[in-house]
Amino acid sequence: MEVEVVDLFCGVGGLSFGLQKQGFEVIAGIDCDKTCQVAYEKNHKAKFINADIKALDPKFIQNLYSPNKIKILVGCAPCQPFSRYTSGLKNKNEEEKWGLLNYFGKIIEATQPEIISMENVPQLAKIDKYAVYQNFINTLKKNGYFVSNTEKIINCVEYGIPQSRKRLVLLASKFGEIEVIPPTHTNNKQTVKTAIGHLPSVADGVTSPYNPLHRAQKLSATNKLRIKYIKQGQSWKHLPTELINDCHKKLTGKTFGDVYGRMLWDEPAPTMTTHCIGFGNGRFGHPEQDRAITLLEAAIFQTFPEDYFVNTANSTTALQKHIGNAVPVKLGEVIGQSIKQHLNKHF
Repeated sequence: MEVEVVDLFCGVGGLSFGLQKQGFEVIAGIDCDKTCQVAYEKNHKAKFINADIKALDPKFIQNLYSPNKIKILVGCAPCQPFSRYTSGLKNKNEEEKWGLLNYFGKIIEATQPEIISMENVPQLAKIDKYAVYQNFINTLKKNGYFVSNTEKIINCVEYGIPQSRKRLVLLASKFGEIEVIPPTHTNNKQTVKTAIGHLPSVADGVTSPYNPLHRAQKLSATNKLRIKYIKQGQSWKHLPTELINDCHKKLTGKTFGDVYGRMLWDEPAPTMTTHCIGFGNGRFGHPEQDRAITLLEAAIFQTFPEDYFVNTANSTTALQKHIGNAVPVKLGEVIGQSIKQHLNKHF
């Protein structure tokens, strides 16, 4: 069966890579962030197209596909506007990003791919204050697609991903009903230890010879004191008063209970974010070593191969953004397995 995939909002290619591992031919990844290009093209046979989909003629995407092949269009529109961290903010730039899902829908309407996958944060289905998600679903149905459970929330832990990350995954097909495969790891979840326990120790501010990405941010003198007080699973709430930030002593600051926290060896990691290597940004402290997690550890929690980002010539700031924004590779595989099961059923 001849199938081709185009990945919108591809970033560094977590979704593309997962689909590629499942045997799909990904022919192109499209993203407006040019700094993603080296990592994407290093790990894929597909070409990286640096473009803003708002400015792309849908005919351009249509022409990427070969004639007489099944067309699959996948993508994850930037999710920050839908996130619980930003949903209360009134920011024009963020509000404009809500419209990206509308452009996704317009491209679908113009190109008519046989199968679609859309992945995003769970809040998209709940907040949807501009009705963009419901409009997206209506567009699919109007164009003859069978649409999966529109509120299907995937718990990544249940699919062998060592990270507490929940995602909304929508699938749609011209061929018939399509759903995400059932969980594969309900009784054998992957943990912090199974994911990164094999890595050599490294001090804060030092790069390990093991891998150039195995480097942790240098801690300030105060944060060095803080982390020594905090044990596995604990956070700033376990610090002596003199080491607690003034902002956390206020009523509003007490709700941020995970910052300055350590992970637990025997539990999955927390959700990786675009600031996941900062000790003060969440529960991103190593379970035992007095440092935050490294870029390599963050990439592993996102189920990237250890050499995925080596020699990609990007800054630490860019890399943690790329890693935090990515679709976990194994989630890409789950989506690929779901599409394969669907195609096998109908062909």
